[in-house]
Amino acid sequence: MVVYMDAIWLLNLLADSLLLWLTSIALKRKVCLFRILLGGLIGSGIIIMGFTSSLSRFAGNPFMKLAFSVAMVFAVFGYKRWRYFFSNLLTFYFATFLMGGILIGVHYFLSFHFQMEVNALLASTRGFGDPVSWTFIVIGIPAAWVFSKNRIKGIEAAQIKYDQLVEVHIRIEDCDFTLKGLVDSGNQLYDPLTQLPVMVVSIVPIREKLPEEVAALAEDADRLMEGKTVLPDGWAGRVRLVPAKTVGKQSLLVAYKPDDVRITSNHKTWNVKKALISLSAQHLSGDDAFGCIVHPKMIAEAAQSA
Repeated sequence: MVVYMDAIWLLNLLADSLLLWLTSIALKRKVCLFRILLGGLIGSGIIIMGFTSSLSRFAGNPFMKLAFSVAMVFAVFGYKRWRYFFSNLLTFYFATFLMGGILIGVHYFLSFHFQMEVNALLASTRGFGDPVSWTFIVIGIPAAWVFSKNRIKGIEAAQIKYDQLVEVHIRIEDCDFTLKGLVDSGNQLYDPLTQLPVMVVSIVPIREKLPEEVAALAEDADRLMEGKTVLPDGWAGRVRLVPAKTVGKQSLLVAYKPDDVRITSNHKTWNVKKALISLSAQHLSGDDAFGCIVHPKMIAEAAQSA
């Protein structure tokens, strides 16, 4: 039987390096490529032990595997304090189990025979291994790494986003509605005359509560300038025109002075006295997680008045 140890060693080196790279992404730690490869090289040493007659009995020992893991993490991230080091080590194991679970799950999902040997994936008992298994590994490891990397970033983005969500209650004339709002530091819309901050609200979830003229104006603000739309009396006196720049283009937004704006966050509710509401016909969130974009100054004002 011919065993291609160099191929198995190289595969293990690349897999360990990808796991260490994924760990650095999850922890947001900047490390150089050399240290990642060094950690992968240390980890691949256990493969060499497995093919060495005098050391093979130690290769499968859990304490030996732990020692290699510690050495890998130390080589890549170094040591600052115990908490820092254990955070790195545990995240490395998390990345390992995550990618391993993905590979095994996909393997059984695609397999016609549930009892197929998982050992074929490791190619440790049949020389170079089954060509299908090796194809699966060569394609599956990078694919699992990309999937894991994207999901970690997606979870982080979702966490950031949902940490910034608040509940917004708005009343204008006889229209009363409550929406989820995203606090966006990039929203710097102000009325140039009164310096009131502007909140952008999508009419999609509240269209049936608005007068038809107001909804039509949200779809096309030029209708007001061209005299094609006449607002109801209660709304006409609230109109403010706010200049806005979108992709280098200057335009005017139609905003309204509300009767009442309340923001609820962490089970606390504040009244916002200084605010304008601009209505938009567009979806502000692809997954409908929020229906309005809250100006950060409104949150600051609410916190000050608490």
